[in-house]
Amino acid sequence: MGLAVKDDQHHTYGEYLTWPEDQRYELIDGVAYAMSPAPLRRHQRLLLELARQIANALDNSDCEVNLAPFDVRLPDSDEADEQIMTVVQPDLTVVCDKGKLDERGCRGAPDWIVEVLSPGTAAHDQILKLALYERHGVEEYWLAHPVDRIVTIYWLEDGQYGRPSVHEMKETLQARYLTDVEIDWDRVVAGLG
Repeated sequence: MGLAVKDDQHHTYGEYLTWPEDQRYELIDGVAYAMSPAPLRRHQRLLLELARQIANALDNSDCEVNLAPFDVRLPDSDEADEQIMTVVQPDLTVVCDKGKLDERGCRGAPDWIVEVLSPGTAAHDQILKLALYERHGVEEYWLAHPVDRIVTIYWLEDGQYGRPSVHEMKETLQARYLTDVEIDWDRVVAGLG
């Protein structure tokens, strides 16, 4: 089951900015997808511990870590912000090019995105967003499965994601693109209860 679509029209970021703040959407190629209700506690605990470890590891770097809701605008070329037709809110975003950051979020591909899978968003994150992030050049994409306690990792090589690497949430795992980051999965899992 996919996420609900707002309507059958194509929208821009300019329109998106006028929508009520109590209704969250993502735009992918102009199609507005309703965001799921608040995620389960286990989702939030996993995300919080990942964010803590990543932010601590990158503390003295040029990289910035942000959590949803945080707009990531992905232009197709050099169109004005208001004309962009793709804006997503990944669970966790790492951006190392400060020139991509502004008060509204990020314009352009982040260096690293982590999505924590929930039953209502799993297909969206694993299919639609995977293709989107590959197309826009996100260097590293992690899909964390809190129930199965595995993480699926994609790396951009020659403009494409190759075969993913799948790991159990055990011991430690180093990020490939940002090698200063090493996740202590035992600590992450301990918070899941």
